[in-house]
Amino acid sequence: MKISDFDFFLPPERIAQHPAQPRDTAGLLHVTQTALEDRIICDLPHLLRPGDLIVANDTRVIPAQLTSRRGNATIGITLDQPNPDGTWHALARNTRRVQPGDILTITENFAAEVITKDPDGGVTLRFNLTGESFFVALRDVGELALPPYITRPSGPSARDAQNYQTIFAQREGAIAAPTAGLHFTPALLQDLQARQIDRATITLHVGAGTFLPMRTDNIKDHRMHAERGEISLPIAARINATRKNGGRIVAIGTTVVRLLESATTEDGVTHPFNDRTSIFITPGHRFRAVDAMVTNFHLPRSTLFMLVCAFMSTPHMHAAYAHAIAKNYRFFSYGDACLLDPA
Repeated sequence: MKISDFDFFLPPERIAQHPAQPRDTAGLLHVTQTALEDRIICDLPHLLRPGDLIVANDTRVIPAQLTSRRGNATIGITLDQPNPDGTWHALARNTRRVQPGDILTITENFAAEVITKDPDGGVTLRFNLTGESFFVALRDVGELALPPYITRPSGPSARDAQNYQTIFAQREGAIAAPTAGLHFTPALLQDLQARQIDRATITLHVGAGTFLPMRTDNIKDHRMHAERGEISLPIAARINATRKNGGRIVAIGTTVVRLLESATTEDGVTHPFNDRTSIFITPGHRFRAVDAMVTNFHLPRSTLFMLVCAFMSTPHMHAAYAHAIAKNYRFFSYGDACLLDPA
């Protein structure tokens, strides 16, 4: 398959620069195998079934962009993923001036040592602060790494710091928001519960690699970035019990899909998980864990558009996206969503 198979034209004005307010008034395109239905997010409880389980990502976005100095050189840093040994993988700008052993000074009391340097601009950093002290310093001086298609000439605003965080956010570590979760409100969660639709959370820390474009023409040549995820034993048991009792697993976003598919074996059993995943889901993938998903509208030629094509078929998703563009749906992180419902 070629990357051009997943291309489409998106008018620039369809790219959302701000989220809908209230969040659950965003558009929702209900996509089944036979129909496309225009709804809004707060209709979701009536589109799901009693006994279904929605699974959301509880990662919390950190202000991952830092400005550091090494001598007279300014080095921009975008944190990517924490490593098990306490170091961080990061993407750095102006890396020709950086070598292992260098100290990058962020503030008088906040600095990082360069441990390794990759040919592609990646670095491994060891900060002088750890634990909560590290995150306190990060919140003081870091900036959100908003996607490049969200235009902020003066940088992310205080409103963005609120808008770019989901209601499920608990565990700090994401560079980008799991954007399908941005649509959920306390009222929507109450309505879901009233309809006997339960919820569970798992964790996938979205890395900076999510912003990187594919650079290969043949999708088989693409190397997917790795992200760290966790599914606890009790949550895995609830997922398996839901499936056993005839309920559906409804993933809130592609991050949840990728983690559940990584943790579920061919027999349909979801197992506890605490590792990195670099799963790349393309047409032909046999889904083992997910029965339906809520997801935003994705970029053309992106791995996420390939994932939804794998879930519903490529022609069907091209038709759904053409409908969404014609009906003025809003695209990407701050945009509207679709409910992919193949059953």
